Amino acid sequence: MTTTGEHVPGDEARVIDAVPTGLFIGGTWRPASGGRTLTVDDPATGKALCEVADASPADGMEALAAATAAQASFAAMPPRERGEILRRAYEIMMERIDDLALVMTLEMGKPLAESKGEITYAAEFFRWFAEEAVRIDGGYAVAPAGTSRFLVQKQPVGVCLLITPWNFPMAMGTRKIGPAVAAGCAMVLKPSELTPLSMQSLAAILAEAGLPDGVLNLVTTSEAGAVMEPLIRDGRARKLSFTGSTPVGKKLLEQCAEKVLRTSMELGGNAPFLVFDDADLDKAVEGAMQAKMRNMGEACTAANRFLVHRSVADVFAEKLAARMGALTVGRGTEEGVQVGPLVNAKGREKVTALVDDALEKGATVVVGGDPVDGPGWFYRPTVLTGVPLEARLSREEIFGPVAAITVFDTDDDAVAAANDTEFGLVSYLFTENITRALRVSEQLESGMVGLNTGLVSNPAAPFGGVKESGLGREGGTVGIEEFLETKYVAIGFGG
Repeated sequence: MTTTGEHVPGDEARVIDAVPTGLFIGGTWRPASGGRTLTVDDPATGKALCEVADASPADGMEALAAATAAQASFAAMPPRERGEILRRAYEIMMERIDDLALVMTLEMGKPLAESKGEITYAAEFFRWFAEEAVRIDGGYAVAPAGTSRFLVQKQPVGVCLLITPWNFPMAMGTRKIGPAVAAGCAMVLKPSELTPLSMQSLAAILAEAGLPDGVLNLVTTSEAGAVMEPLIRDGRARKLSFTGSTPVGKKLLEQCAEKVLRTSMELGGNAPFLVFDDADLDKAVEGAMQAKMRNMGEACTAANRFLVHRSVADVFAEKLAARMGALTVGRGTEEGVQVGPLVNAKGREKVTALVDDALEKGATVVVGGDPVDGPGWFYRPTVLTGVPLEARLSREEIFGPVAAITVFDTDDDAVAAANDTEFGLVSYLFTENITRALRVSEQLESGMVGLNTGLVSNPAAPFGGVKESGLGREGGTVGIEEFLETKYVAIGFGG
C-alpha cells in the first residue's frame, strides 16, 4: 500500500501500511479493473491517508460469481465449524485491538478509547453468533387430523449482499457477517468509501481464521449504485442487508422488489430523549452524554431531540452544558481527547446549517454553537435551549455533537412530540416512576427504548426500528433468523 501524507508517523504509518487495500474476491486480494483507486482521508486533518481499490460494476459481478460458487459447500459445512471460524476471528480481533482501533480512528476520527470500545463491541457479534450457529433448530409435529407429520427445517437464505456505513465501520460489518456465517450464507460486502480500511482489515482476519475462499467478498467503490444495483437485480443473491439513510434504503427496496429479495434494513433515526419532572437529573445527564456524544453524535441511535419537563429544563440544560463544554476536542489519536472531528466537510456543513436554522427560529446557545477553526472537520459540543418543534433540528438527523432542548408540560405532550416523526428507531426516557416508565415505554413508537440509560446497543439484544427506521432486527436470538429460510416438509403418515 502507498501512503500519501507525511502526517502519518510511527505507529500510524505501520498500521495503515498493514491494511490490504485491494478488492477481496474469491479469497484473493487484487486491484480493481483498470487499476482505479479512491482516496481515504483523515477527517482530523483533511489530508489523505492512502489509496484503496475502486471497484467497477464488472468487479462487483465477479464478487457475486465468487459468492455464488462458494454458497453450496459453505451451507453444507457443519454448524460447529462455522461457529469456530467466528470464534477464532473474535480472538484475533481482541488480540489486535490496539492496531484495529488506531486504523479506525485514523479513517473515521473517533477518539482511540471509543475505537477500542467499538472493536470490543464488534468482536462480540462474532462471539455471540459463534454460539448461535449450533442453535439453529426446526420442529416436528403431528398434524391435527393425525394423518400426516410436519417437519420444519431452517436453511441458509443463500448469497447475501451487505452494505455498511461509515460511522461504525467495524461493528456494522460484524453485525451482518456474524449471522451470515453462522447461518451458512456467502456474501458480497460493500463498505462505505469513507471508511473502508476497517472492513479490509476484518476481511483479512476472517481469512486467517479459516473462512473458506469466496464466502466473504469485499468490494470497495466510489460508485455504490453502479456496482450494487446490478447485483441486486441479477437474481443470484437472495438477501440484502443495509445500514444507512432512509432515502437510500427506499431506493434499495424498490430495486429488491424486482427479484423479491429478502431485506433487512437499519435506516435513519430521530431519537427523542424524554426527561420527566421526577427524573434523577444527574442520571439523566449521564445518559444524555452517552446517547448524544457517542461517536461525536454521528449515530442513528443518537439522542436527536431532548424533550424536558418545564420544571426541570433549566437545571438539566445547565448540568448538560457544563458537561458538554468541558469536553476536549481534537484529533482522536491525542491523549485526553474526548470528541473527534465529523467525518467530512459535508457533515460539518449540515450541522452548521441545522444550528443556524434553529437560532433563526428562536433557539438560544448555552454552550458551543459553531465550528472549530483550523484543519479538520471539527464542531464544538453544543447545547441549545428553546428549540421550536418546527426547527430542522427537530425534524432531521443531526449527526453531530448538538443537543437541542425543547420543553413539555404533560406526559401526553411528551409522548405526542416524541412520536411526531416518520422515524422510530430508539427512544430514551428518564423517570423514577415505574408506572410512568412502563406506560410511556409502551406508547413510544420505536423499536427500542432506553429506560434510565443512554445506551441500548448490545449484541445479545435485538436491534432495529419501526416506521421509516427500518425492517427486521440485528443481534440477539432473532438476528440469525434474518439469514435463514423456513422449509416445511409434509410427511404422509397413514395406512
